[in-house]
Amino acid sequence: MELTEYGFKNAVGAFFEMPTSDARKILPAHLQPLEVQHERSILAITAFQFTESMVGEYDEVVMSVIVPPMMETGRPLPKAAFFPFTVGVTTDASRQHAIERWHLPHYMKNLDMAFTETDDELSLSISDDGQPVLDLSVTNFPGAPETVLFNAFTVNEEDRFKVNILMDGPHTEHEEEAGSLTLHPHEMTKGLTLDDISSVPFREEWFHGGRQTFAELEKI
Repeated sequence: MELTEYGFKNAVGAFFEMPTSDARKILPAHLQPLEVQHERSILAITAFQFTESMVGEYDEVVMSVIVPPMMETGRPLPKAAFFPFTVGVTTDASRQHAIERWHLPHYMKNLDMAFTETDDELSLSISDDGQPVLDLSVTNFPGAPETVLFNAFTVNEEDRFKVNILMDGPHTEHEEEAGSLTLHPHEMTKGLTLDDISSVPFREEWFHGGRQTFAELEKI
Protein backbone atom coordinates (compact mmCIF):
# COMPACT_ATOMS: atom_id res chain seq x y z
CA MET A 1 0.00 0.00 0.00
CA GLU A 2 1.35 3.39 -0.98
CA LEU A 3 1.40 5.90 1.87
CA THR A 4 1.67 9.68 1.65
CA GLU A 5 3.12 11.45 4.69
CA TYR A 6 3.01 15.05 5.84
CA GLY A 7 4.89 16.45 8.83
CA PHE A 8 3.36 19.32 10.79
CA LYS A 9 4.22 21.75 13.56
CA ASN A 10 0.61 22.05 14.73
CA ALA A 11 -2.72 20.54 13.75
CA VAL A 12 -5.89 21.77 15.43
CA GLY A 13 -9.53 20.91 14.98
CA ALA A 14 -12.87 21.82 16.47
CA PHE A 15 -16.47 20.66 16.03
CA PHE A 16 -19.35 23.14 15.93
CA GLU A 17 -23.10 22.66 15.69
CA MET A 18 -24.59 23.64 12.32
CA PRO A 19 -28.06 23.37 10.76
CA THR A 20 -28.71 19.95 9.26
CA SER A 21 -30.43 21.74 6.37
CA ASP A 22 -27.05 23.29 5.47
CA ALA A 23 -25.27 19.94 5.84
CA ARG A 24 -27.69 18.15 3.52
CA LYS A 25 -27.21 20.80 0.82
CA ILE A 26 -23.43 20.37 1.02
CA LEU A 27 -23.22 16.58 1.09
CA PRO A 28 -23.42 14.33 -1.99
CA ALA A 29 -26.35 11.94 -2.11
CA HIS A 30 -24.41 8.90 -0.86
CA LEU A 31 -23.45 10.57 2.44
CA GLN A 32 -25.63 11.56 5.38
CA PRO A 33 -24.80 14.06 8.12
CA LEU A 34 -24.10 12.85 11.63
CA GLU A 35 -26.39 14.77 13.98
CA VAL A 36 -25.59 15.76 17.57
CA GLN A 37 -29.28 16.45 18.17
CA HIS A 38 -32.38 16.72 16.01
CA GLU A 39 -31.68 18.97 12.98
CA ARG A 40 -28.22 19.93 14.31
CA SER A 41 -25.24 18.51 12.43
CA ILE A 42 -21.49 19.07 12.79
CA LEU A 43 -19.20 21.55 11.07
CA ALA A 44 -15.52 20.67 11.51
CA ILE A 45 -12.77 23.26 11.13
CA THR A 46 -9.24 21.85 10.97
CA ALA A 47 -6.01 23.76 10.40
CA PHE A 48 -2.44 22.64 9.81
CA GLN A 49 1.03 24.15 9.77
CA PHE A 50 2.77 21.68 7.46
CA THR A 51 6.56 21.58 7.67
CA GLU A 52 7.22 18.53 5.45
CA SER A 53 5.41 17.44 2.31
CA MET A 54 5.92 16.57 -1.34
CA VAL A 55 5.33 20.26 -2.11
CA GLY A 56 7.21 21.92 0.75
CA GLU A 57 5.95 23.95 3.69
CA TYR A 58 2.44 25.43 3.69
CA ASP A 59 -0.57 26.13 5.89
CA GLU A 60 -4.03 24.70 5.32
CA VAL A 61 -7.58 25.07 6.60
CA VAL A 62 -10.27 22.47 5.90
CA MET A 63 -14.00 22.99 6.35
CA SER A 64 -15.94 19.71 6.55
CA VAL A 65 -19.27 18.17 7.42
CA ILE A 66 -18.98 15.20 9.79
CA VAL A 67 -20.59 11.99 8.49
CA PRO A 68 -20.75 8.41 9.84
CA PRO A 69 -17.45 6.54 9.41
CA MET A 70 -17.13 3.44 7.26
CA MET A 71 -16.71 0.20 9.18
CA GLU A 72 -14.24 -2.29 7.70
CA THR A 73 -13.65 -5.87 8.81
CA GLY A 74 -10.43 -6.27 10.75
CA ARG A 75 -9.83 -2.52 11.04
CA PRO A 76 -10.43 -0.23 14.01
CA LEU A 77 -13.43 2.08 13.87
CA PRO A 78 -12.36 5.56 12.73
CA LYS A 79 -12.75 8.24 15.38
CA ALA A 80 -14.56 10.51 12.91
CA ALA A 81 -15.32 10.81 9.21
CA PHE A 82 -15.14 14.04 7.23
CA PHE A 83 -16.56 15.31 3.96
CA PRO A 84 -14.36 18.34 3.15
CA PHE A 85 -16.38 20.86 1.16
CA THR A 86 -13.79 23.60 0.90
CA VAL A 87 -10.05 23.77 1.53
CA GLY A 88 -7.80 26.82 1.66
CA VAL A 89 -4.01 26.86 1.47
CA THR A 90 -1.14 29.32 1.33
CA THR A 91 0.72 28.06 -1.79
CA ASP A 92 -0.13 27.21 -5.39
CA ALA A 93 1.82 23.94 -5.29
CA SER A 94 -0.05 22.56 -2.26
CA ARG A 95 -3.41 23.38 -3.82
CA GLN A 96 -2.55 21.64 -7.10
CA HIS A 97 -1.18 18.62 -5.21
CA ALA A 98 -4.32 18.13 -3.09
CA ILE A 99 -6.71 18.61 -6.01
CA GLU A 100 -4.89 16.13 -8.22
CA ARG A 101 -4.09 13.52 -5.56
CA TRP A 102 -7.09 13.66 -3.22
CA HIS A 103 -9.83 15.39 -5.28
CA LEU A 104 -10.28 18.00 -2.56
CA PRO A 105 -12.33 21.10 -3.47
CA HIS A 106 -10.26 24.24 -3.00
CA TYR A 107 -10.66 27.96 -2.84
CA MET A 108 -8.47 28.94 -5.75
CA LYS A 109 -6.53 31.85 -4.24
CA ASN A 110 -3.74 31.72 -1.68
CA LEU A 111 -4.88 32.74 1.79
CA ASP A 112 -3.11 34.61 4.56
CA MET A 113 -3.10 32.44 7.68
CA ALA A 114 -1.74 33.88 10.94
CA PHE A 115 -1.17 31.37 13.77
CA THR A 116 -0.56 32.60 17.31
CA GLU A 117 0.55 29.93 19.79
CA THR A 118 0.74 30.10 23.58
CA ASP A 119 0.93 27.35 26.19
CA ASP A 120 -2.83 27.56 26.61
CA GLU A 121 -4.18 28.29 23.14
CA LEU A 122 -3.60 28.24 19.41
CA SER A 123 -5.46 30.99 17.60
CA LEU A 124 -5.77 31.41 13.85
CA SER A 125 -6.90 34.34 11.75
CA ILE A 126 -7.47 33.76 8.03
CA SER A 127 -7.88 36.50 5.46
CA ASP A 128 -8.01 36.82 1.69
CA ASP A 129 -6.35 40.00 0.39
CA GLY A 130 -7.39 41.73 3.59
CA GLN A 131 -10.94 40.32 3.64
CA PRO A 132 -11.54 38.25 6.79
CA VAL A 133 -12.56 34.61 6.29
CA LEU A 134 -12.56 33.09 9.77
CA ASP A 135 -11.06 33.33 13.24
CA LEU A 136 -10.54 30.16 15.28
CA SER A 137 -9.13 29.42 18.71
CA VAL A 138 -8.47 25.98 20.18
CA THR A 139 -7.42 25.53 23.80
CA ASN A 140 -4.91 23.20 25.39
CA PHE A 141 -5.54 20.57 28.06
CA PRO A 142 -3.30 17.70 29.28
CA GLY A 143 -2.72 15.11 26.58
CA ALA A 144 -0.46 12.25 25.55
CA PRO A 145 1.12 10.72 22.42
CA GLU A 146 -1.58 9.09 20.33
CA THR A 147 -2.32 7.67 16.89
CA VAL A 148 -5.84 8.43 15.67
CA LEU A 149 -7.63 7.03 12.60
CA PHE A 150 -10.01 9.16 10.53
CA ASN A 151 -11.96 8.68 7.28
CA ALA A 152 -12.25 11.35 4.62
CA PHE A 153 -14.68 11.17 1.69
CA THR A 154 -14.21 13.03 -1.58
CA VAL A 155 -15.80 13.04 -5.02
CA ASN A 156 -15.11 14.11 -8.57
CA GLU A 157 -17.45 14.33 -11.54
CA GLU A 158 -17.45 10.56 -12.07
CA ASP A 159 -16.41 8.73 -8.88
CA ARG A 160 -16.73 8.60 -5.11
CA PHE A 161 -13.67 8.05 -2.91
CA LYS A 162 -12.62 7.27 0.65
CA VAL A 163 -9.20 7.59 2.24
CA ASN A 164 -7.99 6.49 5.66
CA ILE A 165 -5.90 9.08 7.50
CA LEU A 166 -3.70 8.48 10.54
CA MET A 167 -2.74 11.38 12.79
CA ASP A 168 0.24 10.64 15.04
CA GLY A 169 1.71 12.90 17.70
CA PRO A 170 1.28 14.49 21.13
CA HIS A 171 -2.48 14.95 21.29
CA THR A 172 -4.91 16.81 23.53
CA GLU A 173 -8.68 16.47 23.17
CA HIS A 174 -11.46 17.83 25.36
CA GLU A 175 -15.07 19.03 25.49
CA GLU A 176 -14.56 22.01 27.81
CA GLU A 177 -16.14 24.51 25.35
CA ALA A 178 -13.22 26.89 25.75
CA GLY A 179 -12.44 27.71 22.12
CA SER A 180 -14.21 29.98 19.65
CA LEU A 181 -15.12 30.48 16.00
CA THR A 182 -16.07 33.53 13.98
CA LEU A 183 -17.09 32.97 10.35
CA HIS A 184 -17.18 35.94 8.01
CA PRO A 185 -19.10 36.31 4.73
CA HIS A 186 -16.74 35.00 2.04
CA GLU A 187 -16.73 32.58 -0.88
CA MET A 188 -15.40 29.84 1.44
CA THR A 189 -18.36 30.22 3.82
CA LYS A 190 -21.14 30.63 1.27
CA GLY A 191 -23.87 28.04 1.65
CA LEU A 192 -23.58 28.24 5.44
CA THR A 193 -26.18 29.99 7.56
CA LEU A 194 -23.54 31.93 9.47
CA ASP A 195 -25.75 33.19 12.28
CA ASP A 196 -26.99 29.64 12.99
CA ILE A 197 -23.57 28.04 13.49
CA SER A 198 -22.35 27.82 17.06
CA SER A 199 -19.44 30.09 17.95
CA VAL A 200 -18.20 27.75 20.72
CA PRO A 201 -16.97 24.23 19.88
CA PHE A 202 -18.33 21.19 21.70
CA ARG A 203 -15.08 19.30 20.98
CA GLU A 204 -11.52 20.54 20.48
CA GLU A 205 -8.26 18.78 19.67
CA TRP A 206 -4.65 19.82 19.18
CA PHE A 207 -1.74 17.76 17.86
CA HIS A 208 1.46 19.42 19.03
CA GLY A 209 3.61 18.36 16.10
CA GLY A 210 3.56 14.99 14.39
CA ARG A 211 2.72 13.28 11.14
CA GLN A 212 -0.36 12.89 8.99
CA THR A 213 -0.36 9.71 6.89
CA PHE A 214 -2.77 9.09 4.03
CA ALA A 215 -3.41 5.55 2.79
CA GLU A 216 -4.25 4.99 -0.86
CA LEU A 217 -7.38 6.60 -2.21
CA GLU A 218 -10.15 4.00 -2.62
CA LYS A 219 -13.15 4.12 -4.94
CA ILE A 220 -16.42 3.32 -3.14
